[in-house]
Amino acid sequence: MIRIEKIGIGLFLLGCIGSTLKAQISPPGLGEANTAFWSAFGVKRQLDSLGKKQSLSYIAIGRKSSPDNDNLFSKQAIFVLNHEVYHSFAKHQQYSYAISYRRQPVYESSAPYEKEGLEQELRLYGRYAYTFDLGKNWTLKNTIRQEFRKFFDPNFHAVEENFQLRTRIKSQLTYKISSKNNQKLALSTEALFAISYLNDPEPQWTKFGYKEMRLGLYYMFEIPNSPFTVDIGYVDDLIRNSHSITKGGVHYLAADVIWNLPYKKK
Repeated sequence: MIRIEKIGIGLFLLGCIGSTLKAQISPPGLGEANTAFWSAFGVKRQLDSLGKKQSLSYIAIGRKSSPDNDNLFSKQAIFVLNHEVYHSFAKHQQYSYAISYRRQPVYESSAPYEKEGLEQELRLYGRYAYTFDLGKNWTLKNTIRQEFRKFFDPNFHAVEENFQLRTRIKSQLTYKISSKNNQKLALSTEALFAISYLNDPEPQWTKFGYKEMRLGLYYMFEIPNSPFTVDIGYVDDLIRNSHSITKGGVHYLAADVIWNLPYKKK
């Protein structure tokens, strides 16, 4: 675990010494599992004629295996609706803000891992990103993202965890493979830190600390003669103190399709 943390911190520091909206939609954490599948369909819209303001709205689902098998489509894992607005306000710099709704089944922690409930989440977050150009074909993008996560039961009543404040720090190195179909390869590492306010067993704050790390590898390309971009990727989610981390983490297969819409003057 210490070695994994050192690798992630090292990659982030590399990014710090080393702005365009990317189509990639990163999968969320899906809890304990061996394997998982994430798929999203999004609409990216240019909001001004200069290309400095954009929005990305998407709908997504996630599936996952049980802890005792590798069938990544075995169980429903999550449903997501997300809307984010981006503004490239200076050269290499970008900020964004977003709202997100999520429904996530809760499963028993022991076999046969049956569904025992459902949790809803309303999420607000803001993001700041700085991109470095590293030669002709390489770019390095460093991002810090701050989230507010509010949790509910299926009837929008309070649950054990009232809300959470989470900080995410990410570095992504992108290589342009070919200008044909705008093919790219992206390698990323992201560290997540959080503090929660609990309702049970009594109202109190938890300690702020490291929660998990996500390592990703994505191939991105545009479909010829169409407005669509496709991303196919692999993500390894390393959750602190989880059973899955003893087996190398939760292994995700991810795919998303983005429909790119040009600016339309009103």
